[in-house]
Amino acid sequence: MDRRDQLFKEIFDKNSKKIFNLCYGYTGDADSANDLLQETFLKVWQNLDKFRNKSLISTWIYRIAVNTCLTYLRSEKRQAKDELTDNIIESRVEEYSEKNEQIALLYKSISKLEENDRLIITMVLDELPYNEIAEISGISEGNLRVKIHRIKQKLTEIYNQHARI
Repeated sequence: MDRRDQLFKEIFDKNSKKIFNLCYGYTGDADSANDLLQETFLKVWQNLDKFRNKSLISTWIYRIAVNTCLTYLRSEKRQAKDELTDNIIESRVEEYSEKNEQIALLYKSISKLEENDRLIITMVLDELPYNEIAEISGISEGNLRVKIHRIKQKLTEIYNQHARI
């Protein structure tokens, strides 16, 4: 294995779980998330020589993943995707025990958010530092904090509506 292959393997091992979670947050579907994960890392491999170390490599990979997911979502039919997400969320909800009902409800609530809000809250849940999230999402850290606060409020409203049903 040459140096480039070794470097890529290390990058993949360190980042693939978070990138899968990001893709899953966008699609709500494990197969699609896996496809997007592979597509993301194919782009990483193809462009590894172009990475300039101006940001963390994880930030660079997140940006590639976000762009890959957004391109995928634009090419999907909106209605079909929403139905698919609802069906998958429903089947995932059934997999959870009563003890995990709140987690299932949280995922269902996240699926109701707009695309960019889902992206940001997924990165927050993955415990990415705010400066990285700001760079990936292309907004200032100050604006990001305000946006996260608003997303959490929206998420709380959605969660509470579902909890009452």
